[in-house]
Amino acid sequence: MQRRNSRNARGIDVSRYQGKIDWKAVKADGISFAFIKASQGQRYVDPTFTTNAKGARAAGVLLGAYHFVDAISVETAKAEARHFAEVLEQVGGGKTLDLPPVMDYENNPGNLSKTLISAVALAFLLELERLTGRKPIIYTGNAFAANFNASLGGYPLWIARYSDTRVPRDTVTWKRWDIWQYSDSGKVAGIKGNVDMNEYSGTVDELRTRFGKGPTVPAQDTESVTSGVFRVNGKEAGKALLYGSRTYVPLRSLANALSLSYRWDNTSKEAYLNGSKLQTVQLVEGTAYVQLRPIADAYGAVVSWDQKNKIATLTRGDK
Repeated sequence: MQRRNSRNARGIDVSRYQGKIDWKAVKADGISFAFIKASQGQRYVDPTFTTNAKGARAAGVLLGAYHFVDAISVETAKAEARHFAEVLEQVGGGKTLDLPPVMDYENNPGNLSKTLISAVALAFLLELERLTGRKPIIYTGNAFAANFNASLGGYPLWIARYSDTRVPRDTVTWKRWDIWQYSDSGKVAGIKGNVDMNEYSGTVDELRTRFGKGPTVPAQDTESVTSGVFRVNGKEAGKALLYGSRTYVPLRSLANALSLSYRWDNTSKEAYLNGSKLQTVQLVEGTAYVQLRPIADAYGAVVSWDQKNKIATLTRGDK
């Protein structure tokens, strides 16, 4: 994965272990964003969550929140997502956060297979997005990230690898990080003791623009947009967006499903699939969505639509 850059935005993540925080001093020390622990499992609520959220907001620090996953099944994952969403209501709900809510999934207490780990993760993410209207971020360790399959590749990655020199290793699903937690022993004014240090892959303005509250949807399409589910060969692969009669799915998920290369040029806001520029792209919360059916038809795949359950299914011709 890529290296750190001096132009990148600096951030921290905190929980009750940091004690009382002077957020004005944190901001003055060059910290632009913070993720605050909100919850864990199906019942736990961090006792400092609301205080920290209010303090960060008042100081002008971009605010995000995270939930530590304990789930060992799809059903408990959904229950945890509901708990997280309820806790976020204490600070106005997920839509009021400056940054998307985060799924912190970094260990395997149930000794699950890689397939089940990905299923648990996707269940949590989809339920959380349904409840908050925000596409979540995935936080995990560099080694644990190897458990996540391509169905999760459309989600932003916040990865932990503690080093000043060694970059995070590529995984099957991700080749770049969006946020890198590079230290668990940082020192920041306003916080006694150590704190986790993070870096966003871009400037503060780019961070704010990418994860601005709510989806970025062209005005003429606003009233006709609805959400659904994208499946590939029967397995959930992410979110589908319906613009009238046209179905859009994440560029990365579709490219992975069709075994094609892809590229997103964030400067020009242009998408490329298998080396060819795509003409119709929707940028929603920092994710490029492309029209499903024309691309599927071009590569010999079959698309079906379940109107009742709002499910778009792609079936590979070679499967």
